[in-house]
Amino acid sequence: MKVKVMYFARYRELLGLDAERLEGDFAVVDDVRKALVAKGEQYALLAEQNLMCARNEELCKLDEPLAEGDEVAFFPPVTGG
Repeated sequence: MKVKVMYFARYRELLGLDAERLEGDFAVVDDVRKALVAKGEQYALLAEQNLMCARNEELCKLDEPLAEGDEVAFFPPVTGG
């Protein structure tokens, strides 16, 4: 399955990427996250417990099912003041 992965805020800055395409055996969003973390130290920030994610521009949880061609986005938790 192929998915487009997008990064926002601090994740985009630290990875130096806006987006990338990823291919693998992904059933849920967390499978994508785990595959990225396995790529190496640069992606370790995606192991943060409070990261937020979206599938096709809608906020979701890590157990959200995926389909071919989906867009997955990761971003750090938003805090307000």
